[in-house]
Amino acid sequence: MIRSTRTAFFVIACASAAWQGPVPAAAQTGPAPGGLIGAGQVAQVYDTILDARFQEVQALVAKACPPAPVQVCGLLETVALWWQIQIDPFNTSRDARFQSKVETSIAAMEAWTKAEPRRAEAWFYLGGAYGARSQFRVLRRQILSAARDGKRIKASLERSLALDPDLKDAYFGIGLYHYYADVAPTAAKLLRFLLLLPGGDKVAGLKEMLQARDGGQLLRSEADYQLHVIYLWYEQQPLRAIELITGLEKRYPHNPHFPQVIAEIQDVYLHDVTASLRSWQALLVTAREGRFAALSGMAETRARLGIAAGLDRLYETDLAVNELRALVEAKPAAPFGATAEAQRQLDRALARLRDPAYRLSLEGWRALERGAMADAARSLAQSLTMRPDDPVTRYRHARLLQLQNDDTAALPVLESLVRARTTVPPTFYAAACVDAARIHERQGAPARALELYRNARTVFGADQRTKDEAQRAITRLTTATPR
Repeated sequence: MIRSTRTAFFVIACASAAWQGPVPAAAQTGPAPGGLIGAGQVAQVYDTILDARFQEVQALVAKACPPAPVQVCGLLETVALWWQIQIDPFNTSRDARFQSKVETSIAAMEAWTKAEPRRAEAWFYLGGAYGARSQFRVLRRQILSAARDGKRIKASLERSLALDPDLKDAYFGIGLYHYYADVAPTAAKLLRFLLLLPGGDKVAGLKEMLQARDGGQLLRSEADYQLHVIYLWYEQQPLRAIELITGLEKRYPHNPHFPQVIAEIQDVYLHDVTASLRSWQALLVTAREGRFAALSGMAETRARLGIAAGLDRLYETDLAVNELRALVEAKPAAPFGATAEAQRQLDRALARLRDPAYRLSLEGWRALERGAMADAARSLAQSLTMRPDDPVTRYRHARLLQLQNDDTAALPVLESLVRARTTVPPTFYAAACVDAARIHERQGAPARALELYRNARTVFGADQRTKDEAQRAITRLTTATPR
């Protein structure tokens, strides 16, 4: 499932980390500077974190401070720890360390704002430290505590902008607050009321977030990540969400979290199981190449779980079982709970295979793939005797008839599947349309073929390759035959 810690109006995303020492004396006197000191070096560390190259963070942090204030470098170390938690969110082994570091960071940032109350940068990073704790608390279901942090985040960032209106990055956290305060469910709005927090403005909030994304020094990538959640949950724009995450995947090719999110969006929001399966398969290849360094094993396990789930949903349950049995036997250490999840999936898959009609249908399909026509015919016929209305078995039977060059018998089966659109899985429905259209073309009925190709092209959740094939046929037919 898609995981997100951005579940309510109070979850504000900024940088965060732990304090590494006292505020330098030079920073306590003189005029308050504007902007973010050492932003280039801080951004480099932040990009390294987002690229999941955690082993390089410590060395880069040492180079970043100075020029960046020492508090900020401690802060970046906590960001690195937060992302490790986010990549493996059910693993609680890092929780105690994170909580210690983030509490130290908050104390350091509060001391900084007291020492230099006119320094916008200090207030910005204080909001970031609270933001990190808030996200962690939401992940661990500490909702009331996270909401209190939300109030502190908003106050800190507003103070930062009052001191330096040109600090664009701060607008992102404010925009997140304004957006979620407007769209939050009733329970969250009640909580906001009890905490005396003001209401929000969805339109203004989105504008502020985009302003920070385009003009900020640090948070463009964080903004893309947060915005993808908004486009998924509230704006009903999953393709825009995929576009944002794809950009992050390209910018940070060593972080397996981003390709995982793409595969999950394709499944959960686009209902395109075949596209999701291909994304999981691509992630598996990349993981086995070692691109994700120490995270490659985790990425491989996660990809194999996704592949197994996709195969099962595409009625390829025997292949899913093989994958899951291998995972259960391997007992992978990461991600946390992977072995238990593989066992749960395996139990469900084996239960499906115990259904004789389902098993015979799959055996018939495998025989057809081997070219064993007689075995395929026998198994599919037995399955249809038990469950004559099963759309997947009927489609497989139609494929058998086509391979036997019996278009006359295959076409009525395919047309019956077309008429039963609401009961046929999208992948099989689109395939039935294309197969029937081909037969109509061969039989000299281009008008009906064109209608079926158009049907296939519009099926939500169908294999994109089938839809592309339908589009090519439409182009060919409409070019050759005037309307």
